[in-house]
Order: sequence, then structure tokens, then C-alpha cells
Amino acid sequence: MCGRTSCHLPRDVLTRACAYRDRGGRQRLPEWRQPEKYHPSYNQSPQSCSPVLLSRLHLEKDADSSERIIAPMRWGLVPSWFKEGDPSKLPFSTTNCRSDTILEKRSFKVPLGKGRRCVVLADGFYEWQRCRVSSQRQPYFIYFPQTKAEQPSSGGVTDSAEDWESIWDNWRPLTMAGIFDCWEPPEGGDLLYSYTIITVDSCTSLHDIHHRQAFLMPAILDGEEAVTRWLDFGDVPTQEALKLIRPTENITFHPVSPVVNNSRNNTPECLTPLHLVVKKEPKASSSSQKMMQWLATKSPKKDQETPLTDETNTPQWSSQFLPRSPLPAKRGGAGLLVQWLKQEEEEAPEAKRPHSQ
Repeated sequence: MCGRTSCHLPRDVLTRACAYRDRGGRQRLPEWRQPEKYHPSYNQSPQSCSPVLLSRLHLEKDADSSERIIAPMRWGLVPSWFKEGDPSKLPFSTTNCRSDTILEKRSFKVPLGKGRRCVVLADGFYEWQRCRVSSQRQPYFIYFPQTKAEQPSSGGVTDSAEDWESIWDNWRPLTMAGIFDCWEPPEGGDLLYSYTIITVDSCTSLHDIHHRQAFLMPAILDGEEAVTRWLDFGDVPTQEALKLIRPTENITFHPVSPVVNNSRNNTPECLTPLHLVVKKEPKASSSSQKMMQWLATKSPKKDQETPLTDETNTPQWSSQFLPRSPLPAKRGGAGLLVQWLKQEEEEAPEAKRPHSQ
């Protein structure tokens, strides 16, 4: 299933990436509704706001159903019939919608019957591989193969950080099939548009990530024709549109840093190929640098033989950093404890010394 995505492209870049042809064959760019609600993010989780494509006819009466709108919506469908005043009190999860039960559950069946089909836009989504011998999980970033940068055949991993950065100039967004609904607060207020991502059985290329046979992945609409038919509810009835909901093998993936595990982390490292992530070494403080320089001048030369040792078998050139114990080097035994107690008694102030009975 899909529980974390990335959509970090700037608004103008995302708009150009969603260029399409209308019913008359004219090249068009989708228009935005409430663009101020779009906040690019490398690490989006449920209940956040994500951009979706939908037919203009949903928002404008008598509009051409082939024309498209981009609108930020809440991830996690809130049914129009929900009566509570707080959408977060919905007693069940609507982050995903299984394709095999989509016509059985009221939350999804009702909006689907109204033609409320949408396409969820993302750079890609994340999935975690659980280690068979431990509880650790390795995150992966899954996305459409990109054509601008030359990529090796093994997983589409780029060779350098520069190659990875360059492919964002012409990134092909992942287009996932979804359903949306419009909820009106019982006591009045702004309408809330929200969506769910439809899921299907995993494709074979993802079996290496998930060992469970029941693993689900988003229903990805691969190609302009599939996106057009899913969105155009005016010409394409529900039963015909549902034939588009199936797994696709046209995806690639690579491991990423565990930094993505925390949904509050929102940096490029979340989706950068793991072998390109540069680990920053901690910078030594000025006092540490002076100590290292001092040690370099005081330590013995490399060609010097084994350093002389004292009777405690501690090298003389390093013993100056260690407190010299007044006790013998021999450890253990009752004699050591007796000596220590005797020393404490002698050094104690007169008032604190125990009086003989």
C-alpha cells in the first residue's frame, strides 16, 4: 500500500510536466485552483495536502470534461456523508482504497458513482523492505523511469550527484489513480476536498522489496491515454474506467536513506539514491585541534621502538593523561579493599573518624 510520497517540484515545473491535449487536440496546461495550498515536499504523509488532477467539469458547470484542473487536496478521503464536525475523527482509514473492494465500501462507491475520479501527482512513493533476520527496514523510492539522464539498467541508479540533480529538469511525475470527495462541515465553513489512492496487487518487479504475496501498490496510470480516460468521466463510464486499474511493470526504484522514516524530515536526502548520500564528518573544535597538534609533537616518532613502560605497564608517553593511582597495580582480593578503607580513614577529618568502642 502507499503511505508516503514525494512531490517537491516547484509549481511551474509541475504544471509543465502535466501538459496535455484537450478534446480538440490543442496543447494545454492545466489551471490551478487554490495554488497557495500547494507546498512542495520530499516527504508527504496522510492528512497532508497534495496536488491532484481532475476534470474541469467537477468545478464548473457546462465545462468541457476533457479540460483539466490541478487542485491541492487532503490525503485521506472524508466522505460527504460524514456527520462529525472534525474530519480527523473518521473511525477508519481512507488513505488507500483497494481495487477489489472499491464497489463494496460506501466511502468509495458513492463518489466513484458520481464520477469523482482524480489523478494523484507525485515524484514517486516510498516503500520499506523488512529485513528477514532483524526488525530493521530499508526504505526505497519508487518512480517512473526517467529518460533525460543516462541510467544503468540495474534499478535506474545514477552514477553521480550531478546526474541525479539534472534529471529533475525534465522529471516525469508518477500518475496514480484516485477518488476524491467534497465534505461540508455540519456547522458550515469551507468545503474540504480530499482523496484516496487506489491500490492493486504488486507488480513482479517489486517482489524483491516485499516478500509478502499480498503486498499492494498504487494503481499507476501509465501514459497520456490512460490519464485522459480516467479523468474524463463525461465520456468514459465507471465500468470502462475501472479496466485501467491494474499493476504496471514500468517503474524503477532505488534504496534511500532512513532519514525518510521520520515524516518530519523534508530534505532532498529523502529520495536521493543511497550511494550518493554524502555523510558529513563532524568538524573538530579548536580545542580538539590544539590537543591533536600537541599530541603530534609529544608522541614518539614512528620509527621508535616499543615505548618504555613503568611498572603499571602503561606507556610513559600517554600516562601523563591518566590519573596515577596510589594503589598497587594488582587488582582484586580483600587486601586491596582493606588498604583502600585504611587510606580513607587516615585522610578523613578528625570529626568524621570513627571512635573506638
